[in-house]
Amino acid sequence: MMFDRDALGAAIKVHGKVARIILVQVKGSAPRAAGTSMLVWQTGSLGTIGGGQLEWQSMKEAREMLSDGSATRLRHAALGPALNQCCGGAVSVVTEVFDLARFHDMDPEFAGVWARPVSMDAGPMPATLKRKLTRAEHSGTPFPLTYQNGWLAEAVWRTQRQVVIYGAGHVGHALATVLAPLPQFRVYLSDPRVDLLAGLPPSVAINAGLSTDMMAAAEPDAAHFIMTPEHDYDLELCHHLLTRDFGFAGLIGSATKWARFRKRLAALGHAPDRIDQITCPIGDPKLGKHPQAIALGVAAHMLTPAMSKLTQKETLV
Repeated sequence: MMFDRDALGAAIKVHGKVARIILVQVKGSAPRAAGTSMLVWQTGSLGTIGGGQLEWQSMKEAREMLSDGSATRLRHAALGPALNQCCGGAVSVVTEVFDLARFHDMDPEFAGVWARPVSMDAGPMPATLKRKLTRAEHSGTPFPLTYQNGWLAEAVWRTQRQVVIYGAGHVGHALATVLAPLPQFRVYLSDPRVDLLAGLPPSVAINAGLSTDMMAAAEPDAAHFIMTPEHDYDLELCHHLLTRDFGFAGLIGSATKWARFRKRLAALGHAPDRIDQITCPIGDPKLGKHPQAIALGVAAHMLTPAMSKLTQKETLV
């Protein structure tokens, strides 16, 4: 597991001040593994560290920290009667509060890894941890979460695959909601119907302007999903998309719609093999045509090894 900087940044952008709760050490039986984290703000949260009293108390403490100005807190908890849990294990939980200034001050000494003291009695960085970080930096191997002598070190990643959804109707909304919590993706949703852009996860970047502008600004390997309420506009977006680089393209619709689109795209000058790079219909037909079912089918496809591309960036921007 890695520090998902994109999700944290998106939450800060919306809520201003956000607490991140992470299980840094797990002994014995526990609901989740070390490295599991969640984000908390005064009116909501994203993710889970396993539910139950541990999560409830951790969220309560995080919101107190958001109010009283605390920056970092470490606590140890036994998952027994005191927490009304019967797992029998024990966990160490770190809660850190981030505002925009602290977010931008994250400055890892080692490429792609952020190491910092999280305990009040932590001394200088342990020599063994420093050697471990140096070895990982030189070898290029993934760095595992490490908690040692009050120091926490985590690999920091940014999602590589940008997902751009055109149309905030039932399927577009469902797809954004399904993909947004997944750390592999950075989701953008474009629709001029502003009322349909409400109620989305905080990490979804929304655009109420021209979808063609968002398409023009998309990354070369982005995944595009076209599902506007107008077939002519769908066709226009397909036409624009085929004139530029993209990683994946999906169009909502039936086989009949796609047959018509193929002819019209060919008439616009696109080669058959280029047109074939658009997938239509999308989703898994075995799951049905309910918006959430289509979204789940698309998400499952996006999570296959060929589609889900993760990267560990060397810098924090």
